[in-house]
Amino acid sequence: MECRVGCGACCIAPSISSPIPGMPHGKPAGVRCVQLTADNRCALYGKPERPAVCVRLRPHPEMCGTSADEAMRLLNALELATQPEK
Repeated sequence: MECRVGCGACCIAPSISSPIPGMPHGKPAGVRCVQLTADNRCALYGKPERPAVCVRLRPHPEMCGTSADEAMRLLNALELATQPEK
């Protein structure tokens, strides 16, 4: 599966614990990554400063669905399901 251009769900829905340029402590779930452009593209794509977790993330139908809205719903549900117990 190819990444859906302009989707951005994986840069908004999940939490990212590794540092991101402009977000030294990572980003909480539901917060838009500062590196996500206005047209929902990664400003760090292909650059060495892109976090390893982002480089390793690959689109998959189970997380991307068939639309950006569905991807956001699926990733939000996955984030909730994988949160540590409080």
